[in-house]
Amino acid sequence: MYPTQMTDPIREEVAQIGLTELKTPAEVDVALKKPGTTLVYVNSICGCAAGGARPGLFMALKDATKKPTQVTTVFAGVDKEATTKARGYFAEYPPSSPSAALLKDGEVVWVLHRHQIEGRHPEQIAQQFKAAFEANC
Repeated sequence: MYPTQMTDPIREEVAQIGLTELKTPAEVDVALKKPGTTLVYVNSICGCAAGGARPGLFMALKDATKKPTQVTTVFAGVDKEATTKARGYFAEYPPSSPSAALLKDGEVVWVLHRHQIEGRHPEQIAQQFKAAFEANC
């Protein structure tokens, strides 16, 4: 478990981005069983989450013409049970953090893995998110 002085600023950042944080398996089930499109961002304390994934997602949500019905997040390494539950919805893909999955009516339609985030600028990551939103939302 990470100390809260490290995780609280990250939680504040995802709230400012507009993500609904899912901290329990029950919250995950309620959110991911809703109809429509749901983005699940698997948050991480690592540098590629801070320097690429979260800023890229923020840009995409700010600029996209089409967006998911709901945008959610689980915090890998912090809210372990919620993260495990969320990953169960896209279990056919290897676990990765940071990462993101876009579900449409409960079915996975797009996944962004850590290897697609590492070494990329936030603008490049934003383009990946926006293309997924455009195609599926």
